[in-house]
Amino acid sequence: MTRTIRNARPAALITALLLSACGSDVPLGSIEILEQLPHDREAYTQGLLFADGVLYESTGKYGASDVRRVDPATGEVLAIWEMGEEHFGEGLARVGDRLLQLTWKERIALSYDMSLAAPDTLEFPSDGWGACYDGETLWTTSGGSIMFARDPGNLASKGQVQVERGGGAVFQVNELECVGEYVYANVYQSNDLIKIDKATGEVVAAWDLGPLVPPEFSGAVEEVPNGIAYHPDSDTFFLTGKWWPVMYRVRLVE
Repeated sequence: MTRTIRNARPAALITALLLSACGSDVPLGSIEILEQLPHDREAYTQGLLFADGVLYESTGKYGASDVRRVDPATGEVLAIWEMGEEHFGEGLARVGDRLLQLTWKERIALSYDMSLAAPDTLEFPSDGWGACYDGETLWTTSGGSIMFARDPGNLASKGQVQVERGGGAVFQVNELECVGEYVYANVYQSNDLIKIDKATGEVVAAWDLGPLVPPEFSGAVEEVPNGIAYHPDSDTFFLTGKWWPVMYRVRLVE
């Protein structure tokens, strides 16, 4: 059973905070907090997705990386595969009945069945950051401003777009979530959540996640927002951050 947030910031206040914190180069959105949920504070979140009623999460750091299945209501880890000392987990995407997890600098991707049994290892042509799958194309990032469109079968690039906001390139595009014709993305070491048109790379909306950052992590370098999972039945999103003790289910209002 989920817990409804108490003492939540009023929607009007969140809107005001967002308007003051963000620029005016794209439409600015507000965040409606629906639930505050527990999150494992040991999880350095790199990728997050919702499927079949549960969350799947990729975590990073050498010696602490894993992929896990999580009960969204309680934060309980239902299943886990630990990656070992040599791998740094990154973005996570569901492709058909498999989970594809990128690694940071190892130039490999790991392919799991949904039970998280021992994965297959695939060659990957670059560093790995964010990943999402839209039913046809696997979208990935590698730390710059480019979003790569890849064949989900062989992981080869079949095109790319540069992510731009207000006429300038957006760098460090990180965790990705595909929703229809758009990709939602965290921007590493910032509180920005952006909505990207896949066809053009243009940022068409933005939200400032600063009001969601736990107070103890205000201004932190590593404990930044990272983790976006879309819940299609309710048109809502799960949002969290690296080592955060909390996750939110929210509605993003444009």
